[in-house]
Order: sequence, then structure tokens, then C-alpha cells
Amino acid sequence: MTDTRRRVKVYTLNEDRQWDDRGTGHVTSGYVERLKGMSLLVRAESDGSLLLESKINPNTAYQKQQDTLIVWSEAENYDLALSFQEKAGCDEIWEKICQVQGKDPSVDITQDLVDESEEERFDDMSSPGLELPSCELSRLEEIAELVASSLPSPLRREKLALALENEGYIKKLLELFHVCEDLENIEGLHHLYEIIKGIFLLNRTALFEVMFSEECIMDVIGCLEYDPSLSQPRKHREFLTKTAKFKEVIPISDPELKQKIHQTYRVQYIQDMVLPTPSVFEENMLSTLHSFIFFNKVEIVGMLQEDEKFLTDLFAQLTDEATDEEKRQELVNFLKEFCAFSQTLQPQNRDAFFKTLSSMGILPALEVILKKKSTFYLQGMDDAQVRSAATDIFSYLVEYNPSMVREFVMQEAQQNDDDILLINLIIEHMICDTDPELGGAVQLMGLLRTLVDPENMLATANKTEKTEFLGFFYKHCMHVLTAPLLANTTEEKPSKDDFQTAQLLALVLELLTFCVEHHTYHIKNYIINKDILRRVLVLMASKHAFLALCALRFKRKIIGLKDEFYNRYIMKSFLFEPVVKAFLNNGSRYNLMNSAIIEMFEFIRVEDIKSLTAHVIENYWKALEDVDYVQTFKGLKLRFEQQRERQDNPKLDSMRSILRNHRYRRDARTLEDEEEMWFNTDDEDMEDGEAVVPPSDKTKNDEDIMEPISKFMERKKLKESEEKEVLLKTNLSGRQSPSFKLSLSSGTKTNLTSQSSTTNLPGSPGSPGSPGSPGSPGSVSKSTSQTAAITTKGGLVGLVDYPDDDEEDDEDEDKEETLPLSKKAKLES
Repeated sequence: MTDTRRRVKVYTLNEDRQWDDRGTGHVTSGYVERLKGMSLLVRAESDGSLLLESKINPNTAYQKQQDTLIVWSEAENYDLALSFQEKAGCDEIWEKICQVQGKDPSVDITQDLVDESEEERFDDMSSPGLELPSCELSRLEEIAELVASSLPSPLRREKLALALENEGYIKKLLELFHVCEDLENIEGLHHLYEIIKGIFLLNRTALFEVMFSEECIMDVIGCLEYDPSLSQPRKHREFLTKTAKFKEVIPISDPELKQKIHQTYRVQYIQDMVLPTPSVFEENMLSTLHSFIFFNKVEIVGMLQEDEKFLTDLFAQLTDEATDEEKRQELVNFLKEFCAFSQTLQPQNRDAFFKTLSSMGILPALEVILKKKSTFYLQGMDDAQVRSAATDIFSYLVEYNPSMVREFVMQEAQQNDDDILLINLIIEHMICDTDPELGGAVQLMGLLRTLVDPENMLATANKTEKTEFLGFFYKHCMHVLTAPLLANTTEEKPSKDDFQTAQLLALVLELLTFCVEHHTYHIKNYIINKDILRRVLVLMASKHAFLALCALRFKRKIIGLKDEFYNRYIMKSFLFEPVVKAFLNNGSRYNLMNSAIIEMFEFIRVEDIKSLTAHVIENYWKALEDVDYVQTFKGLKLRFEQQRERQDNPKLDSMRSILRNHRYRRDARTLEDEEEMWFNTDDEDMEDGEAVVPPSDKTKNDEDIMEPISKFMERKKLKESEEKEVLLKTNLSGRQSPSFKLSLSSGTKTNLTSQSSTTNLPGSPGSPGSPGSPGSPGSVSKSTSQTAAITTKGGLVGLVDYPDDDEEDDEDEDKEETLPLSKKAKLES
């Protein structure tokens, strides 16, 4: 049988001044050769691994608290604690520590926590102990001064604490408190406030155990009501006895547990409400009070968790149809507080806690609660507390183990209708949130996002949780989630456009956007089959800019996938029409809507999404051609023309690749040799049009090679001069802000027109003779081309710079213009 006396939990204090549980094991003491001294060793009870190996240093201050705790610091910011299962084991190890340090085991602290000056040390060592004044009304001021003067010195604090413990002084002070209250002796009550506050700052567990006992704690709170800085005393006792009521929703049979709950509530109240906010210097003096509350909470959760009858009764009443609604509300609030208490537990203890709740049936119970909430909605009852409590409980479960929740809802889908599935009930309460700010809906949307996030889904050899759950979600739940969206987008504008509805639809779109990004064929099939994108884009006509931007973000996420299934769907349904319409209706306003729409088209241009480029230019170019304060749309038109040119003359496209491959893939030394040969060759030695080719290519017909190359180079230079002229003249004209009008035809296709409020500048897209106008065959004079090139190099740049596909070739080709045709032919070969 295992020796339970030595069974301990090892705790360390983290940066947030909270105790972290490092594990449970058995402690021993013995000599460790490596550490050269007696040490404390704790081995895990699960696998025997070493949890703690700590040398008992002669100068380390060890503290014994609550008869079952030993606390000490091994470094400046590294505090340790051993929590013993039995008092006997704690006493045994404490004796070992005191033996090593040469201390009497009757003390609760073995060393002073802070070094003092030699003078103070000598003075304190010379006096055998601290003698307290007699506990009388006339000497309260003297006692208050003694306590205040002892706080700065650790040795004096220690002696004061020992004196208070040994003489039962606290109970005598509390008797004087009753006398002062009866006599209405305000001065004496102010002195008692200072004395009791000073005793708290002594930071001694032994004193806390006296002060927080059943017979003393209310009197201690009474002393702290008479703060000298306040004109009137506080009424903390009245609140605790009359206002705050302890409700046993399920009777607690264990008197020790009941007493522990009362004590913890009152001590927490003292810490949060009664004691003044500690200064920076006083904060560490209350660390023992924090530890007292922490270990009490751990003990309460453990005792409730072990009481199977209590938990069985709790869940039985929660799920019983006969339970009246007021009682059920109390049970839900208790369960919420119980789960909140569990957050003080360490991960392994929290796992055990939620496993216990799961085995007791917390998820079916939560489903019953949510169904009852639906009844409240129908009856118009105010169930804000129940709704909030149920949401909090569900959040604890999802954050603890989303897979457990997913497994439950998939199992219940085999037995229940879609309407009463747990996730659908959650979605329903999100949609029906009555809070104007939708606080509960935001929280529930975050939980749904966690549940559908593939990143936290498990994959095993036999099954994939992602495949199973997403298949279930899209079949049984997605229609509930999108119901408010589909109901509000049956026409060209949202049927309801109030702020609360817009907020709700924005939340739905946020989750759908998340699905587009993280789910694959499930969301794609749903969007295309249900025509979701078209319905979403109706919201771009909303008067709420944030909702319109949410709709645009949803489409941008789809385009960002560069998926041709999505692209064909967008083109077939002409789903750029609402975006272009919103862009034109936005007019000359330079805002987020303007920038977001331009960015979407810019993405299509940069990523060269050919199908969408052709669709946009063929259907919406007339509406967008006058937008010249950015080069996005002209860049799209250029992309489109390049595509069409390649389609019309595939030989040129293949020749481009041949030239590029020939130019960039040759060895550097080969290129140098050919250049040297070219410079050493006389023009007179060659006939017109003759090209120098590598020896391996001599067998090819020179004219067959040169003819398509020359044609291609002429077209290429012509295209470059056109682009440079457009860029130059657009930049010179500055940012234009034309007002646009969009005329929508009744047919499937759109008829888009634009009217500019400004006169077309020379070279602008609408002017005759410009490179982009239909009337111009594209012939530009050589002088114009040179001017454009020089001016562009001078630094005129538009809002957005769009480098040409072949800009890497620009520098070489500028040089080539000054060379004879024959030499150009040599270089190109």
C-alpha cells in the first residue's frame, strides 16, 4: 500500500503570481552527492520521473503554512511549494528541514526573508523577544504604533508575528473592537483598523488561520470598516449577512466543504473589496493571502468532484422536465461558477475535471438548457442570465476540448432532427441575440469558428475528423447559419438594413470567409450550388460601409484562391457587376471602399488571372476606361490585349519564349565569346541582313530565322512606345476624379457607360489618336517614343507603378536602336 503521508503536489509560482501545478508524487529527503548536501526529492507517482530535486540550503527561508504546505524561494523569482496530502507527512519533512538548518521545528519560518543592516541585526539579537503592550483601550494607539514600526524590518515582523500567535492577541483585540463599537469610540476603532491592516501585511499563514476562522472573520471585517480616511464607515458586514445569500441548489452534506466555501467567499471579498489597494511595496506582503485563496479553491473543486452523489443530482435536476425554470436557472448559474472555479486548476487537474463533467452528461444537459432558452424566446421572457451562463459553460467546453463537442454533435445527428442539434441551437441563439451590441453573438461566433477550424481537428489511421465533421456541418448546419443572409438578399438591395441586422450579417460573412480560406470542396460546392456569392454581393448596396466591405472581402478571398471553378461561376453569373456599380457609385471619394476594389482588380492584373481579365475588359471596360488616377485598369486592358495578340499569332508567343530561353540560358562565357566575335567583325565584310550564328546553327536558313525575329522586334518596340506614352501623359494629367454613371440593362449582360466630368486630355483613353482608342492603329512617331522614354526616366511616377513584362529587356533594346540592323540581328541570335 502506498504511503499517503509523503504524497505531495509540487507547485511553482509563475509571473502572474499564480501557482502552477508541476505534478503529484512522493517526497523523500536524503543526501545527494551531486548537490553535496541533504536534499528534497519528489518522484512522480505515474512514472517515477524526478519532479523536484532541491538542496536544503542553510540560509533559505522555508515557510510552513496551513499545516500541509511548505513554501520557499530558490532564486529571486522562483518560488516553490509542496502541498501534502496529510499533516503528518508535512511535519516529518519540516523536521528534516529544521534539522539541517538547526532550527526548532515549532517555528513556521526558518529564516529572515530580507537581510538587514548589522546595527539592526545586533539590536534584534540582543533582545530576546518582542513584548506587546497589554491589550487595553488606553493603549490601542501604542499598539498601532508598534505594529507600524515593525513592518519595515523582517526580523521585527517575525517577532511581532510570534508574539501575536503565542499570546492569543488577535482574539483580545477583537474583544476590544466590540467594546469600542458599543461605546462608539471612533478613535479606538481607527486604531484597530490600522492594527488589523498591519497584521495582514505580516503575511503569516498562522495568523490568517486565526483571523479567518468562523468565530473571528466577521469581526476582522468589522475592524476594516473604520478606515480613518473615510468620513463614514463602510457596511461590509451588512452586505455579507443580508445582501449576499448562500444558496444550496443541491444540498451539500459535507460540513467541512460547506465551511470551506463560506470561508473562501469571505476571504475573497476581503481581498477584493475590503482591503485597500496595496502599494507597490505592499503587494508582495499579501502573497500568502493569494496562496490561501488559491489552495482553498483547488480544495473545493476537488471535494465537489469526488462527491458523485452531488454531481449526479445536479445533472439529473438539470435535465428533468419537471424542474421549474427558477430552479433550473439557479442550477445553470451554479454550473457556470463551478466551471469558472476550475480555471484555477492546472492543466492535468482541469482535464480530470472536464472528463468527470463529460461522463456525467454535461453536453446533453447543456442541450436541454438551450432548448428551454428557445421556449423563453417564444414566450418573450427575459432570460439574459440563463443565456449568458449557458454561453459561458459552452465556451469552457469548446476551449477545453473542441473534439469532444464535435463527436457529441455528430452522434446526436443520427437520432435527432436538425432543428434540435446542439450546434444549430447555438447558431439560433447567435442569430436571435437581443443585445444591441450583439455581445453574446460575437462570443458564439468565435466558438463556432473554433469548432469548424481544421487546425484543431484530429486525424487517426481509421478516420479523419475533418472529413467527417465538415461533411456533417455542411449537410446539417450550414443552412441554419446562412438563413438570415438568404432571407435578407432576395432583391437588389438588402430587405432589412438596420444596424443590428447589419452587424449580424457581418458576423455570418466573417465565418463564411473563414470557411472559404480553410475549407476546400465543401464550401466551394455550397457557394456554387446555392449561388451564395451573388446573394452576398447584394449587401454591397447596404448603407453600412462595414457590411459592404465584408461582402467585398468575401469575394476577394474567393478570387485570391485563383480557382477556375470559382472563376467560371463568377463570369457565368456576371458577379463583377455589383462591385463595379459600387465603385462607380462611390464616385471621387478616396476611401476604404475605393482602395479595396482597386486592390482586387490589381490582384487580378498582377497574378495574370487570364479568364477574369478577359471577362472584366470585355464587359466593364467602357465604365472603367476613364479611371486614370491609378494604372490598374489600363494595366488590365494591356494584359487583355497581350493575351489576344498571343491567341491571334501563336508563333510570336513561341518566338518570345525561344528568344528568352536563348538569351537567358546560355553560358556566360559563350555570350562573351560571341560578343567579342561580333565587335571584331567589320560591317563591310558582311552583306545586308547577314546574321552571325553559333556554329551549331549554321545549317539553318538565315532568312527563315531573321524574318519572324525582325517582325517581332518591331511589334515589341511599337508596343513599348505606346505604353510609355500612356504612362507619361496619365502622370502629367494628375489624379482625375470623374463622376461615373452605370446603366444596367434588364438582360443577363450589363451595358456599362461612363461620362467624364472633365475634358479628355491629349493621350487620355477617350481622346482620338491615343494608343488605347479604337481609331488609332497604334502608329506612334519615333520622336514621341524617344520623348516618352526620356521623360519617364526623369522620375514622373503615378500612384501605382506597373512594370511591364519585358522591362528587363528595356536597357539592352535602347542601346540597340543606335546600331545597324545587321548588328541587332547578331545580338538577337
